[in-house]
Amino acid sequence: MTTEKRKVQLTGGSTLIISLPIKWVREVGINPGDEVFITPQLDRSLLMTTAPKTKERMYETTIKLFPDESPENNLRILIAHYLVGYDIIKLISQKGFGASDRKWIKDAVRKRLIGLEVIEESHNELILQSLLNYQDLPLTKTMQSMSRIISSMQEDAMQALRNNDTDLAQDIIQRDDEVDRFYLLIIRQLKAAIEDVQLSEKIGLSHPRECLGYRLIAKSMERIGDHAEKIARNIIKMNCNVDNSDQICEMGAMAQDVFTRSITSLSGKDMKEANNVIMDAEKVVAMGILINKESRIDCDMTDISFILESLRRIAEYGADIAEISINLNTEELRNSYKPMKS
Repeated sequence: MTTEKRKVQLTGGSTLIISLPIKWVREVGINPGDEVFITPQLDRSLLMTTAPKTKERMYETTIKLFPDESPENNLRILIAHYLVGYDIIKLISQKGFGASDRKWIKDAVRKRLIGLEVIEESHNELILQSLLNYQDLPLTKTMQSMSRIISSMQEDAMQALRNNDTDLAQDIIQRDDEVDRFYLLIIRQLKAAIEDVQLSEKIGLSHPRECLGYRLIAKSMERIGDHAEKIARNIIKMNCNVDNSDQICEMGAMAQDVFTRSITSLSGKDMKEANNVIMDAEKVVAMGILINKESRIDCDMTDISFILESLRRIAEYGADIAEISINLNTEELRNSYKPMKS
C-alpha cells in the first residue's frame, strides 16, 4: 500500500483526528464502533493494529527432501528455514526415512539448532517444532552464554599448547559446535526482531536498527570460536610443548583479554574502554609479527605460524566487536535524544 497524506483536523474544540485510508479499512474489516490499538514507537511514529496480540502466530513450512541430495545439503536448507523463523518444519522424503536417516537428522538438529525438536514422525515424514520462548532466552543471555564458551576455549587452548594436551584440544574442537548453536540461535532471534518491533523489545533491544550491529558481533564471535578450534587442531599435529613463559602464551592471554573486554564494553556501554580494547588489539598483532621473526620454539614453525595467525585474528575480531560497541552506544544516545522545541 502506498503512503497517503492525511490532514489533521480539530473536532470538539480540543480533539485532533485524522481519517483512515478506506482501502486499508476494507482489507482489515474495520466497522464503525470497532476498536483500534495505537502503540507509540521509539522513532516517534505510531503503530496501529486492529487487535492486541494475545497469541504468538505459528509459522509452518514443508521441505521436500530428494534422494539425490546429500544429507549436508538438506541440512543447510533446514537451517535456512530455522533462521527465517519457522516454528513448525515438516520434512518429507519421497523414498521414506530409514533408521539411519532418522538418526542422522535428529543428531544434526540436536547438535546445531537450539530449541528445535522432532515432535512427530511417520514413514516418510518428520515434523520438527521450535520450542523456544524468546523471553526466556533474551539476546544478552544468549550472547553471554556464547562468549563464556569461547573464553573457555581460548584459555584451554593455551593450556593445551603448554602441555601438548591432545585430549584437551579435542574437547575444544567439540565445544565449537556449541558456539555454532548459539550463533544460529542469535541469527534467528535477530531476524525475528527485525519483523516484530514488540519482539525486539522482548529480547532486550531498544530499537530494531540495532539488529545489524548485533548480527556483525555474533559473526565475529563465531569466527573467534573457529580460530580457537583451529589452534586446537594445530596443537594435535604438534609433537612438542611450549614453555609457560614463552611469548606465544603471553600473546594468547592478551588476545583472550581483548575478546573478554570487548564483550564487557558492549554490555557496560563503555566507549573509552572500547577504544582501549582496539588499541590493545593492535599490540597483539604487533607481538605476533615479532614472535614470528624471533621465535626459538623447538617446534614445527609452520604449526606455530598458524597458531600465531589465529591469535592475531582473534584480537582483530575483538577489536571489531569493540568498534561496533561504540557505534551501538552512539545510536542509543541518539535514540534517547529529545529535540529542543523551537
